[in-house]
Amino acid sequence: MIIDAHSHVHDPVEDHIKLLDDAGVDRAVLFGTRPHPERATDLESLRREMAALEEAVGGRATGMKGFRTAWHELDMALDAYPDRFIGFRSVPLDLAPQRIAEMVDRDVVGRGMRGIGELTPPPGRADLLGPVMRAAADHSGLPVVVHGFAPTTAEDLRALAGLAAVYPSVPLVISQLGGLNWMDAIQLVRDTPSMFLELSTAHVFAVRLAIQEIPDRTLFGSDAPYGDPVLARATVERVTRSGEVRDRVLGGTAARLLGLT
Repeated sequence: MIIDAHSHVHDPVEDHIKLLDDAGVDRAVLFGTRPHPERATDLESLRREMAALEEAVGGRATGMKGFRTAWHELDMALDAYPDRFIGFRSVPLDLAPQRIAEMVDRDVVGRGMRGIGELTPPPGRADLLGPVMRAAADHSGLPVVVHGFAPTTAEDLRALAGLAAVYPSVPLVISQLGGLNWMDAIQLVRDTPSMFLELSTAHVFAVRLAIQEIPDRTLFGSDAPYGDPVLARATVERVTRSGEVRDRVLGGTAARLLGLT
């Protein structure tokens, strides 16, 4: 089974299915999203979507309206293609720990989601994931996925590794190969057994080194619609030989992590 470990809801969702078909991907982990760059038709409309993205990944989005819209879109996509998508649901990080625990119980586990994410703490505030990690541990170690590209900092990655050490039953996935801090991300994940590294948006050299250092805990992902599943899969195949390691990266490790095997 080929599993794209990182993708976001598309509008329309059928365009996403076509991308997966083109790449020969069986299933994709699907996150909700507030920005939709695939809707853009020109530079100005793309600027508006990317401004929403900058607000979201910078942890500056406030209020529940945006979350509810993203959750609704996610639910619709999962209902339309339950055999292709694996749902993860994000939760606001600025709530009291008890409310976060209640949301994980009701809106993640209660809705049959496979994990929590993609979470986007403000730069310098990776500590906000503490209550989420605690709630995930209380539910037999739900996987947690955290945005790894800018504005996430190297210090944030170290803080996440510290949380992973406190909650070793929780698989903690760093997305986008840690962005510009990819060397730090590889080292931290390599040295922290409960951490995983998703490989989207990275250049070939970084992907090759990550798989070499952490063959059992690296995950093929596209970050679609920002990336393309065809190109992301081709990158993994370019830096690996046919065989066990490639199979693990392209889906075997994700399947184990998600309880699909």
